[in-house]
Amino acid sequence: MSKRIFIKSSLALLTAIALAPFAATPAQAEGLTPIKFQLDWRFEGPSALFLLPAAKGYFKDARLDVSIDAGNGSGAAVQRVASGSYDMGFADLAALMEFEANNPDAPNKPVAVMMVYNDTPAAVMALKKSGIGKPADLAGKKLGAPVFDAGRRAFPIFAKANKVGAVEWTAMDPSLRETMLVRGDIDAITGFSFTSLLNLEARGVKTSDVVVMPFPDYGVKLYGNVIIASPKLLKENPAAVKAFLSAFAKGAKEVIAKPEAAIDYVKQRDGIVNTELETRRLKLAIDTVINSADARAEGFGQINPARLTLMASQVSDAYATKTRVNPDLVWSSAYLPAASELNILPRK
Repeated sequence: MSKRIFIKSSLALLTAIALAPFAATPAQAEGLTPIKFQLDWRFEGPSALFLLPAAKGYFKDARLDVSIDAGNGSGAAVQRVASGSYDMGFADLAALMEFEANNPDAPNKPVAVMMVYNDTPAAVMALKKSGIGKPADLAGKKLGAPVFDAGRRAFPIFAKANKVGAVEWTAMDPSLRETMLVRGDIDAITGFSFTSLLNLEARGVKTSDVVVMPFPDYGVKLYGNVIIASPKLLKENPAAVKAFLSAFAKGAKEVIAKPEAAIDYVKQRDGIVNTELETRRLKLAIDTVINSADARAEGFGQINPARLTLMASQVSDAYATKTRVNPDLVWSSAYLPAASELNILPRK
């Protein structure tokens, strides 16, 4: 190779290296808008709501390149969207309210744009042999849950609604919650009903031996998980948010209609999941918090303004936030699909 050819080749290589970070990805070359999405928890049954439309190309058909990552709690999901690490996410509305009220001067506060869990999945659970059968029986007992657990954080609302006396709390890692209940280290736990109940079964406890007190059945009408979006995305590309929600609703309709088939898409992301267990978890989530009576009354994806305002006040008190939660700052219905697209809940 001549000296001139060598220099030209070297310059071409250096130019290619320098421009590499700016090269279009295959998705960008197709004109797709990239969306980084953060789940609230691991790849389990309910994550099929997002994994199915991604795997079946519904997001791509909407001109979006959506990447979905597992999470480790609603609080973390809210913070990651607020930091700009993720464009959108899935999180408990109470966690979003807490962030908004505790960070009044934060420049990037996420906004809830679609309701998914119309009722909170939070519940108090105990073994029947403990003698606990109703909320009043919890007074003086030892309850356990991770410090960030939604049920534990909102327990003051449950206690007030049911006149429960003082209780003692024990904190633990999420993986130890149900184990400690089975061992008798604690008298009751709080957690998502469709998670803790199945975790207790996995530890040899019969469902018939568990007392479950779902918050919604005991006077606590808190909303559950919502889809959140960063203010940057809402401002710069509102069309992408609308397209995401439309594609999500299309996929959610299929998941609700055929949960058994939807679990295949969870299995694709985590090959070691127990198909039977996660199918049951998904069905429980659909029946208790997605296709609930409240959801059918208010409409999938939507909220009741009065109920949202009440929740904002309750969270302000129970979470002892620095400022009062402003419901107008945490929710927007401006990006929801047409009513016909949101009509996805089958009648019971």
